[in-house]
Formats: sequence, structure tokens, C-alpha cells
Amino acid sequence: MKNTLIDGMPYLAETMTRKRTKRKTWALLDPIQHAVIGAAITPRPTLDKLRFLEYSALDAITRGKGTVQDWRTLVDVLNLSEVMAKAGVGPEVLPVCAQAQDALHKAALRYESTKKMGLDGPGIQAVRELIEYADLQQASISRSEFEQYVKKTRDYIKSNSDRVVEIA
Repeated sequence: MKNTLIDGMPYLAETMTRKRTKRKTWALLDPIQHAVIGAAITPRPTLDKLRFLEYSALDAITRGKGTVQDWRTLVDVLNLSEVMAKAGVGPEVLPVCAQAQDALHKAALRYESTKKMGLDGPGIQAVRELIEYADLQQASISRSEFEQYVKKTRDYIKSNSDRVVEIA
């Protein structure tokens, strides 16, 4: 409000302003491009980087130079594939998941007693098959779905469900 003079008499006049919309603006990213990327299948180079990490973890454990982080990488692949399979994306991987889980559980117990991370022959084969199935699962869904499954897996593990196996 401001003071104005009309015919020599002061009075207060309100200034009118237009309402502004509180619309969300995307200043740093293009929403169309963002939607297209989310709806597209995950690019092969991105999946290849992920596969390289998984195979290098398996290789380190196979050679007897595996670390807990390598074991964790393989367990993450297992958990993600299992959640995706239970949701209907490649359900044929579930028996392989069970074999790989047994092998990784044995490897964890072996590490606790000997401080060396290792897998036996059938365990190595089960984890290899698991990585191949995981690649097929992840290549068959969009990137946004893949990110949803990662979040769902993380939340499932955090919930400490009765079916989550904890290894101390």
C-alpha cells in the first residue's frame, strides 16, 4: 500500500498484483529427456560396467584373493535377482539363486574360520549362472523399473524380514 493524493486529500491505495503460479520448474534438466531415459532399456555400456564389477569380484574370490567387499558385490547381485524373479522378471532364476545363496553362505562361514574368501566348484558355477541370469533380467526391463527394484531390494533388506539371512 502507498499514500497518494487525490484532489489534495491523502488516502491509501492498494496496488494490485497478479497471482503467480507455483508451478515446478526444471531448471537443471530437461523433463522430456529425463522421461525418455527412464523409459528406455538400460544402455548396454552401463550394464557392461556392472557386469565387469561382478565378474571381477567372482574372479578375485575364485583366485583366493577375495575380500568382504567382493563377497558383498555378489550378494547384492543375488538379492536383486531374487527380488526381480519373485516380482515376475525371470522367475526361472530362483533355483540358481538358492544354489548361489548356499554357496555364498558357505563362503562367509569359511571366511569367519580361515579369514580366506573362497567358493567351491559348484558354488562358482552357480554364481556364474546367477550373473548371466541377472544380466538378462536387467537388460529386459527399463531403467526406471531397474531403479525401482534396487530400491525395493534395499528396503526389503532394511526391513529385516524373516526370510533375510544375516551373516555377522
